[in-house]
Formats: sequence, C-alpha cells, structure tokens
Amino acid sequence: MNKKQLAAFPFQFITHCTDRYDYYQSAEMALQGGCKWIQLRMKDADIDEIKPIASRLKLLCKLHNAVFLLDDHVELCKVIDADGVHLGKQDMHPKQARDILGENYIIGSTCNSFEDICESSKYPIDYIGVGPYRFTNTKKQLSPILGIEKYDFILKECRKNKINLPIVAIGGITADDILPILGTGINGIALSSAILQAESPIEETKKILITIFQKK
Repeated sequence: MNKKQLAAFPFQFITHCTDRYDYYQSAEMALQGGCKWIQLRMKDADIDEIKPIASRLKLLCKLHNAVFLLDDHVELCKVIDADGVHLGKQDMHPKQARDILGENYIIGSTCNSFEDICESSKYPIDYIGVGPYRFTNTKKQLSPILGIEKYDFILKECRKNKINLPIVAIGGITADDILPILGTGINGIALSSAILQAESPIEETKKILITIFQKK
C-alpha cells in the first residue's frame, strides 16, 4: 500500500505520555497490536525534544508498514521525511503546508463542525479529524463536544453536499463508543487514552481492530 492508501486505515493511534509509558513506548505497543497509523503528538514539547523521538518512530513505523504522521510540525515532517502531518485549528494553514510538503505527503485537518469541514474541504487535504466526541484530558483547548447525534448530522450533511474526504472521529472515545460512531458512516477512529489505560495496550489494540473490521 502507498501512503495515501494507508491513510484510509480506519484506526489512528495518537501518542500520549503517561505514568507508565512514554511517547515512543505508547506508539510501539499500538504497532505491536496491529495499528497501521500513528500520529506523534507532543504538543507542549520543543522541536529539540520532538525530533529524536520522531526519527526513531519513523523507522519503527516503516518496519511495521505503518503511516507515521506528526502533529503540527510541517518543517520537521519534511526534514525527517515522515509520511505527513495533522494540523489543528491553530496550526499552519493546510495550503501553506501543502506548498511546503508537496503532493506526496498526507495532510489531515481538525474540524469541529460541518461548517469547518466545508471550509477545510476547499484546500488540498487528505482526511479530516472531527471532534471531540466527548471530554478528553489529552487536549487543553477543547472545542465544543459533539456526541453521537452531531456526528450523525455532520456525516449526513457531508453526503448530501458530496464531501467525500475520509472523516476520522477523535476525542475521548472508548472501545464501547466505536460501533455507534462507525454506525454514523464515519471512516475511522482515533484513540489514545482508551489504549494506554488498558491493562494490556497491545491486546486492547487487537480487540479494537477486530471490532472495527467486523463492522466494516
């Protein structure tokens, strides 16, 4: 599979540092569980701290035939040749990121509403992360919580308006939420705490993948 095909994988793991695991270990366990899409998110870290971890994770993802994205850091993405970036609402504009990276990199964009999606879809992006589904401690500046009804509304409006970009649900999602969310027509799920808080993150990743692929 090429980068763009792998970007359609329905489960993205977003790294998180806990009392038990560091960023690298969290990604390593998700990969061992079968995840093929890792986003390194170290929001409060400086570039000198992020770069060595990103370089190691890029190699690890390559070994697992997995996509490796950086949260925000477009220039670093190009330097280490990651597969792409995910851009939050306060990050670099997707058009500017595409100008820097070129066509062969994946660019994802965060949205919180159908209006956000309409705006983002005007630009050269590859997928949209929509959230938060519910409250999450992994993000400080939290947008309004959506819940299942707003996901359902957003997906229906996207279909009605022929917006065909892959849409990934994100933000406070647990294993029990996966099937209801996928039932709205969402393309994928992004998880972090639901994996890392499990007794065995590797086994939890395997179970989640089984749930997702049985539904699809």
